[in-house]
Order: sequence, then C-alpha cells, then structure tokens
Amino acid sequence: MNTAVLGRRVGGASTANEIDPLLLWPALALLLTGLVMVYSASIATAEGSAFSGHTPTYFLVRHTAFLLIGLVWALIVFQIPLRIWQQLAPWLFLAGVVLLAVVLIPGIGRSVNGAQRWIGLGPINVQPSEFMKLAAVLYAADYTARKLTEMGSFRRGFVPLAAVMIVVAALLLREPDFGAFVVIIGIAMGILFLGGMNGRLFAFLIVAMAIAFALLIISSPYRWERIISYMDPWRDAFGKGYQLSHALIAFGRGEWFGVGLGASVEKLFYLPEAHTDFLLAVIAEELGFVGVVAVVLLFALLTWRSFMVGRQALLLDRVYASLVAQGIGIWLGLQSFINMGVNMGLLPTKGLTLPLMSFGGSGIVANCVALAVLLRVDFENRRLMRGLPA
Repeated sequence: MNTAVLGRRVGGASTANEIDPLLLWPALALLLTGLVMVYSASIATAEGSAFSGHTPTYFLVRHTAFLLIGLVWALIVFQIPLRIWQQLAPWLFLAGVVLLAVVLIPGIGRSVNGAQRWIGLGPINVQPSEFMKLAAVLYAADYTARKLTEMGSFRRGFVPLAAVMIVVAALLLREPDFGAFVVIIGIAMGILFLGGMNGRLFAFLIVAMAIAFALLIISSPYRWERIISYMDPWRDAFGKGYQLSHALIAFGRGEWFGVGLGASVEKLFYLPEAHTDFLLAVIAEELGFVGVVAVVLLFALLTWRSFMVGRQALLLDRVYASLVAQGIGIWLGLQSFINMGVNMGLLPTKGLTLPLMSFGGSGIVANCVALAVLLRVDFENRRLMRGLPA
C-alpha cells in the first residue's frame, strides 16, 4: 500500500500539516486557562499568613516560570526521534525507580502534609512520581512492543512487567502517593491490554486488582476515613468531609455561568488546595457549568486525539510509537478523570492534580514533555504518510 493511500485511510491527506492542530490547540488552551485560574485561585493564599511577605502574584510567577521551563523542555524533547526514546526507556525507568527510593531517605526527601514525595533542590521541590508516569509509559510501551508474541502468556508476558511495577507501587505507597500509584498501574495495565494481553487474563487481573485496592483501603485507617467522608461529606462537614463539602458548595454557587472570574468565595481560605487538587471547583464557581464542560471537552478531545495518533502509528507498523501515544492518552485521560471525579464528589478525595492546569512545577514540566513526545509521534506519522523519513 503506498503512503498516499495510507494517508487517506488514517484520516490525513498526503499534504497534511506537520503538527496536528487538534492536539496542539487544546493542550495550549488548557495550559493557558490553567495559568489564569491558578492566579485567580491562589491570590488569597499568597497573601495569607502562611505566605506572609509574598505578593498576590507569588503563585502566578512561579507557575509561569514552571510553564516556560516545561515549554522549553518540550521544544527540546520534540526534536528527539521515537527510536531514541525506545532505546532510553529502560534506563529512564530505572532512574525513576532510583529517585522514588531517594525521596524516602531522611534528610533528602521533603515532607509536606504528612507525605514525603519531594526532593528539595534549592527554592524548588521536585516530585519524582510525576516524571515516573512518563517513564512508565515509555517503558511499558517498549516492553510490550518487544513481547508482542508472548502477550497471551501469564508467565512470560505479564509477570516480568508486574514484578517491576510492584517495586514502583511499594515505593509510592511508602511516600504515600496513592494517586500516582493508581495512575501508573492504570498506564501499565492499559498498555498491556492494547498490546494484546489475553482478554480473560486481563479480566482476572482487573478483579484481582480491585480486591487488592479494597484491601489497601481497609488496612489503612487514613484511607478508610476518606472513603467514609466521601460517601457522606455532610456528616462531618467541619472535619473529614471539609474539603469535599466546600468543593460541592463551589459547584453549587457557580450554577450555569459562574459568579465571574476572580469572584470565588470558596478560594478565600474555605477550600483547601484551591490552586492544586481542587482547581476545578474554583473553575466551577467562577465560570459555572459552561466552564467545567469546556474543560471536560478539551481533555476529551486531547485524549481522543492521542488514541487516533496511536492508531495511525499502528497502521504504519510503528507498534512502539502507537503504544506510547495511547499510553500518554491513558495517563492524561485517567488522571483528569480522577481529579474531576474527586472535585465533583464522584470519587474519594485523592491527592492528584488536574493535568496541564493545576499549580505544581513537576507536574507541569512532565505534562509538557509528554505532550512533546505525543506530538513527535504524530509528526513522524505525517512524514511517513508523505513518503519522507521519520
């Protein structure tokens, strides 16, 4: 089949642009909207007693700096061919595991709100689990691409990857970072499924993981209390249900079109983590149902295009590139779904930020790099469909 015919079959003509606008513009829209909303949600916090001496733009300046760093790294990463990422994937994964271990060393890892997830580098904190998500995508895709013929075997196809993921899971639960644990395991399982894992084996593993998650929750009083407060936040609205109850109040106040940009009341020290984990609640209050739907649609479009780029790569016999693109789609889609579910009271409260939008240097940089890798997959697809080298 010649490349022109293939180009038409996968939805792109031979004269297709080098950059997919349905990937680029939704991503930029989310990044810029996040910048505005982080500023709006953080003004009161920046002026509060915990940050005395800082200006109202304290978080805006830091978020802008992280965003610029992320975009610079994205430009650099975009120049790297996918074959180089495949060669580096095992080493990047190993480096991620080492960093997850280092963060647990007293004196090196920094503890915030009872969780030791950060490594201090002067004025900034680096969160290894954010970069581990990308490393998990690259490594799981490489592993699956190499073991395609053995994906039907439990011992040869599943067990080796499961063994290394158990190590990652153990380190994440020691921090603890249950949210990152769920996302990384979701990435690995999703890529294995897309790579051709036996359907009955996959169903069995899903059931086994559900039981394991339930045991993890029951065995931890902290997690169990979160489940109880999630089921009825109003029963202890000034205690365990405080965050969720105020998030729901923010959604209620926003109604259809919101109270106006900057006019949120909940961000005035009522809603904890308003500029990080609960940014969507502030969006709901200030921009209303319409604003929330716009954000949901942008994430849905980005996730859908990730899978379409992966499908194009598969039609071009680029299995690794296909799994990387779809793995990034799983990451962004799953994490945004969990964060939105938590904000709306559909899921138990969990410390996961909204990708591309929430305040957090490591998260923003990791998201930008992941988008650059995704755009690189699409770029190489389009060149091959035009008969050019990738």
